[in-house]
Amino acid sequence: MKISGFTIARNVIKYQYPIIASINSILPVCDEFIVNVGDSEDDTLGLIKAIPSDKIRIIENAWDLSMGKEVLSYQTNLALKECAGDWAFYLQSDEVIHENDLSRLVRYMRKYHKDDNVDALRFRWLHFYGSYYRYRVDRGWYQKQCRIIRNNGEVESYQDAFAFHRCDGAPLKEVNTGCFLYHYGWVQPQDIMAQRRANAEKIGFISLQADERTDAYSYGDLSRFPVYFGSHPRVMREIVETHPLSQEDWVDIENKFRWHPLKFLKLRFKTGKRVKQSL
Repeated sequence: MKISGFTIARNVIKYQYPIIASINSILPVCDEFIVNVGDSEDDTLGLIKAIPSDKIRIIENAWDLSMGKEVLSYQTNLALKECAGDWAFYLQSDEVIHENDLSRLVRYMRKYHKDDNVDALRFRWLHFYGSYYRYRVDRGWYQKQCRIIRNNGEVESYQDAFAFHRCDGAPLKEVNTGCFLYHYGWVQPQDIMAQRRANAEKIGFISLQADERTDAYSYGDLSRFPVYFGSHPRVMREIVETHPLSQEDWVDIENKFRWHPLKFLKLRFKTGKRVKQSL
């Protein structure tokens, strides 16, 4: 059984995507890793080239931003076509896997290696927001999604590359792994987050209100979100420990949840309830 990792990358330095942590989080279980690097305004290409691994193969493409949000799935599928593995393990540049889940994921891939009734393996998502100790489970934040697909040409990325579907239109045959996918796209400095959202609007991903076009994005009162007491992937440790807003938030969490059992057990736990949040 061979496993291919793949991703796309563009302006990851400018917008502070943790792509090195992302790639390194699954590199140990991959036989190869394809990175589709787009034409960037920073040295994204140099950053990827500096990763010390002979598993990594880089392809370069110019992104046609006139495609709108579908440019992401188009570029993702270009990377997928370069994958030679039986399974293709996809991570976006702000998605990371915990090292404690790697062996379990490999077991799933081995178990279903010859099973044509399985197209993809599904993850539970942790959408961190503002702080590395807060996550979103309210409406509009999907909580499960596939990131490992059978590499047989029958499954492809679509729309803004948030998910996969079968090329023939049939339902995607999925198996839940129970493993977490750590999504860090919304744990950026407020100025970087504002720049990212402005760029997203320019491409056509979102439409901002007039009062949202500011120099600094506001996360609001973080205490309205559930607390994450568990560990983060090892590759993210330095980033988490040096994130100012997270450290401020953790002080508040310790004061409010001084005797919370999950704080001492450090379980990687996410509430199963949808929590409606008011801004």
